Amino acid sequence: MVLYALSRGPLRTGQLERTLPGISKKMLTQTLREVENAGLVRREVFNVVPPKVEYSLTEFGETFVEPLHALYDWAARNSAALDQLERNIQEAEG
Repeated sequence: MVLYALSRGPLRTGQLERTLPGISKKMLTQTLREVENAGLVRREVFNVVPPKVEYSLTEFGETFVEPLHALYDWAARNSAALDQLERNIQEAEG
């Protein structure tokens, strides 16, 4: 979801938090570190007060946008079937 959010342009941490409701700060920080280490996201620190950090997709990360949008569209079109599948899995486990 972080990559999907960044596919629309650079965002600051607070903007990402608002774009991704329900994600904890800890999980967001961990995810940002992972995708940065993978070379998908660039972290830019601006030398201003208060500190400003902005995240954006790298050139490599940009190559992931088209398949990511296709996957998101597929999930949106099939949300009812995916919800039913999740219920079936929960019933089988429960």
